[in-house]
Amino acid sequence: MTHDAAAPSDALRLPDAEATAALGAALAAHRPNRAVLHLHGDLGAGKSTLARALLRALGVRGTIRSPTYTLIERYPLADGGEAAHLDLYRLADAGELDFLGLDELQAAASLWLVEWPERGAGHLRPADLALRLSLDGEGRAVLVEAASPTGAAWWAAALGGLT
Repeated sequence: MTHDAAAPSDALRLPDAEATAALGAALAAHRPNRAVLHLHGDLGAGKSTLARALLRALGVRGTIRSPTYTLIERYPLADGGEAAHLDLYRLADAGELDFLGLDELQAAASLWLVEWPERGAGHLRPADLALRLSLDGEGRAVLVEAASPTGAAWWAAALGGLT
């Protein structure tokens, strides 16, 4: 994994699936009590792989399903919290989110992982941290943007855990 620092954004290269899992584990190890992570990128860029690695590192056992068809999957975390994993790829209109009970989810979930957040614009909690994943040869490139003070502290701690 290589890193090019440029505050408030960072760029990483993830050469393989193990590096993606390591990033997920580092994010999990330093997760704030409440956080929103937006995952941007084309199909196959590694958003779901990263989300699964993060959830596994937070103690989620059993099957971690992609919420591509259900839009939302909820997972109990080992620390007693709850994670909400949203995949908005199939969302036709952001207004559809009004019918998914996001108000209840906002109170219950301490971690939000949102794939394709741009499709829910105006209806989602703002990101603390936004990752833009893209294909880069056999690996992935990740542009990381801290979008809040919580996100900046989270990313700084997670980045320290990667080295």
